Amino acid sequence: MSTNLSQRFENWTFKASEDQEWMPAQVPGCVHTDLLRLGKIPDPFYGTNEKEVQWIDKKDWEYRATFDIEPSLFTQEHLELVFDGLDTYADVYVNDTHVLSADNMFRVWKADVKAFVKEQGNMLRIHFRSPIQEDLPKLEKLGYALPASNDQSDVGGLGDKRVSIFARKAPYHYGWDWGPRFVTSGIWREVRLEGWTDVKINDLFLRQNEVNATSAQVTAVVEVQTSQPIDTVIRIGADGQRWEKAVSLQAGFHTVEVPISIQNPKLWWSRGLGEAYRYTFAAELLQGERAVATYEVKTGLRSIRLVRDPDEAGASFYFELNGVAVFAKGANHIPNDSFITEVTRERYMHEIISAAESNMNMLRVWGGGFYEENVFYDLCDEYGIMVWQDFMFACSMYPGDEAFLNSVRHEAIDNVKRLRNHPSIVLWCGNNEIDSAWAHYIENGGWGWKKDYNAEQRERIWADYEAIFHDLLPEVVEAYAPGIDYWPSSPMVSLTGDEKQHAHPSTSEGDIHYWGVWHNVEPFENYNTYVGRFMSEYGFQSFPEYKSVRTYAEEEDLALESGVMLAHQKNGAGNRLIKQYMDMYLHEPKDFPSFLYMSQVLQAEAMKTAIEAHRRRKPYCMGTLYWQMNDCWPVASWAGMDYLGRWKALQYYAKRSFNDVLVSVDGTKEDVTDIYVISDQLKKVEGQLQIQLIGFDGMVHREETFAVNVASNSGERLLSLHNADWLEGHDAATTLLRLALRQEGLTDIVQEHYFVPSKDLVLQPASIRVSGGADEDGVHLVLESDVLAKQVWMSSEVEGVFSDNFFDLIPGFPVKVKFTSREGLQQADVISNPGAVEVRSMADFIRVK
Repeated sequence: MSTNLSQRFENWTFKASEDQEWMPAQVPGCVHTDLLRLGKIPDPFYGTNEKEVQWIDKKDWEYRATFDIEPSLFTQEHLELVFDGLDTYADVYVNDTHVLSADNMFRVWKADVKAFVKEQGNMLRIHFRSPIQEDLPKLEKLGYALPASNDQSDVGGLGDKRVSIFARKAPYHYGWDWGPRFVTSGIWREVRLEGWTDVKINDLFLRQNEVNATSAQVTAVVEVQTSQPIDTVIRIGADGQRWEKAVSLQAGFHTVEVPISIQNPKLWWSRGLGEAYRYTFAAELLQGERAVATYEVKTGLRSIRLVRDPDEAGASFYFELNGVAVFAKGANHIPNDSFITEVTRERYMHEIISAAESNMNMLRVWGGGFYEENVFYDLCDEYGIMVWQDFMFACSMYPGDEAFLNSVRHEAIDNVKRLRNHPSIVLWCGNNEIDSAWAHYIENGGWGWKKDYNAEQRERIWADYEAIFHDLLPEVVEAYAPGIDYWPSSPMVSLTGDEKQHAHPSTSEGDIHYWGVWHNVEPFENYNTYVGRFMSEYGFQSFPEYKSVRTYAEEEDLALESGVMLAHQKNGAGNRLIKQYMDMYLHEPKDFPSFLYMSQVLQAEAMKTAIEAHRRRKPYCMGTLYWQMNDCWPVASWAGMDYLGRWKALQYYAKRSFNDVLVSVDGTKEDVTDIYVISDQLKKVEGQLQIQLIGFDGMVHREETFAVNVASNSGERLLSLHNADWLEGHDAATTLLRLALRQEGLTDIVQEHYFVPSKDLVLQPASIRVSGGADEDGVHLVLESDVLAKQVWMSSEVEGVFSDNFFDLIPGFPVKVKFTSREGLQQADVISNPGAVEVRSMADFIRVK
């Protein structure tokens, strides 16, 4: 934040360049959202309307605004037009004078317009050139296509001409295997006129040199711009402390470093380990005691490093925060909307609070979207969510010409500088999956891309790759965000320059994307086999719930192979795979709404299997990030929350499986059930583990209690139970194990385990009673059942989140549930009115044979 004078622009209009009629526009925004708001196009998310709006990206568009300049701003020595985001190929004119040309959506664009403006009656006009028409000639000039697996050029009417790789623009705009193709144009971030005289502060970076509980040695790096020589004192203040440095500056740009030392600092911790404390640092340029320029940033003090040390198995891969090895728990984040400017602060809050409430401590900002809005990182800072930050490259090979590399360099500098004060950012990663997809050092490895090119082309394509990801990007990170590690590609083993570099599911170094379950139709049980040092991607699809599906489909569309269902399934085999896996693991659903519910249970069970397999292998494995947290439109996908922010079964399962103390059961052995206790806490776990053998009617057949004493930040196998001994002749299809970890003063941590697969369980219709209650924890609902109710699903007309859902309800073991509404994140009336909650369980959705 700076004290520069500025003003925004209003009264925007837009039109297709070839048209005469100017129409009202909303800025920030894009052509698609403006056309939709005016009723000029149908809802792109509804039905099969995606294909009806593909004409938009073939046209040029223009935006304009008339403006007067406030007198106090007009008299400033410098007037700068600043665009935080132009999407993408744009020419900017002020009073018909060309002031800049933009060609990168991810950059900040500026132009000094003092000489071109008057106090009243100015015109700002931006001409956006079609990204398709702009880039088709580049493809023609190159002479061969570069791989771009997710570019849905056919949807856009371009056949196999994939041009997304030429534009520095959000890759997912061209389609993905969970997202539609909407190639946007517009002013997608704030535009303003800034004015200053004599001197201003452009930037303040808190470089953290050495931080621990005893002291923080920090350098305040202040970027100053002056129009004349100046003698000044730069003062930095934070939490009542001050540090100063006197400097003499000539006209021009300067970087001034002010050393800062803070004794016994309050550290920034990720969720679950401590407070995510942040300091506010204010920089002032003083003339005497008068501040002539100011700048303010908020940051957290912490030490962070990616630890990749050789060990007996291979090499570690984990994040060490303030000297503590952190097991990363979370998901991959994609853009929250196909149309970025539609994402409100409330939607960001809902996502980040959902992550924190789900016991996550990390999100990976995946490289096929965009460098997120400041509010996203502010919220991650506030809630202690670490961010693995990709640069915006994914699943494609890219050009390496001088103009492209120059654009990428500016993009990287702009975004690293913008984001480097966020304590949440713990890693910069070059790209998503390109190293393993191309697999340069393995002739028949990767995704088969190399076979389409001759030897000379291969070497050129790989050299261009190395220029970006092995040279340019790490140089930028080192120069502008020293102290933050850079990882060239995810997944990858290590930068060895030979076949050992490329990741595969059995790798014992680096990070792994494991997709054998799903794409290769491998069984869920394989999640226990393919466990790497850090599982940065894996996933399983489901549908949104019925009322979300009905926002894009009519009743007559509710069939797996209908045109609408296929249009909202971007992974070609997706619907078939969900059904194929459902046949393997679950009972047959009685109708399509039941199929929707059961697809969510199926997904949740898959991800529970994976997450807990990873956590049981701690400290060999030190991270698990499933694919994916969220959706950019209403669709069948791998997301744990649907486009409307409604938690799927996966999100509730993840909350339980990510609990900082976990009781986990490995039932993959035929005759033995292994029970683990895993803790991510910085204190030891002491208590009693109660194990009960219970019939589905609630009868307790056997009960034993075992002492638990697990060291901090560790895990261990506590018990191995022989199934035959424990079942004692009881029917495995109607009997379960209930495990409850009891610690003094804390809520029990409960886990159920079944001896047979879900599809073999004998489930009876359950009579579930819901009542209201209140205790020292506040108002809640209490659920009780007469027989086992599997995957109890509570739903309400009020939008919000239950404290637990999709849980198993055992007779004689009531479950207490709270509800938090999205509106203001306050307790909603639904809590005190059990009748406003609909409750169903698996037996309600099964086809009775």
